Amino acid sequence: MTAIEQTEAARPRGTRLPRRARRNQLLGAAQEVFVAQGYHSAAMDDIAERAGVSKPVLYQHFPGKLELYLALLDQHCESLLQAVRGALASTTDNKLRVAATMDAYFAYVEDEGGAFRLVFESDLTNEPAVRERVDRVSLQCAEAISDVIAEDTGLSKDESMLLAVGLGGVSQVVARYWLSSSSGIPRDTAVQLLTSLAWRGIAGFPLTGGEQQH
Repeated sequence: MTAIEQTEAARPRGTRLPRRARRNQLLGAAQEVFVAQGYHSAAMDDIAERAGVSKPVLYQHFPGKLELYLALLDQHCESLLQAVRGALASTTDNKLRVAATMDAYFAYVEDEGGAFRLVFESDLTNEPAVRERVDRVSLQCAEAISDVIAEDTGLSKDESMLLAVGLGGVSQVVARYWLSSSSGIPRDTAVQLLTSLAWRGIAGFPLTGGEQQH
């Protein structure tokens, strides 16, 4: 059960939940409010009401709005990183790896909870703690991609990282555009198109040992 589903299940006031379940429920309510209103417009009152709890209960788990936002951001940054790592580990075929990695970003953006907005479209990026987390997950995803590129092509660490940052950046920007546009292009088609574009570039680098990628 997702955090948002737990929020729905526990909406009525007065229900006692185990601490971990309550925390997840509050995070789900906070996600709904932050995604809909943004950080600056959201209030702890709104989050408590959405969760169906009193403000004292909310403050028992999170001392303030920033701490609540950061806990939510940590959760969803980790989800993105694990999705990218999982995609890279899902196959040893490099073209399929590219497709799986692109799809990981599209799936992350498409998730109905809208958590990607907290990571890629936050209205709080001037807050150092938020900026650090967003930059860190972008770097960690790029490092995961870079490791595969370096291992398979023999390119230097710096060269591989440059390509990895490009692939990750293109993936999330195009995925967000796809979601916001009214083109009606199915996700699998969009991923296939972007994979074709990316693969035409990355396949130009020979595999370690000199064999050309196909």
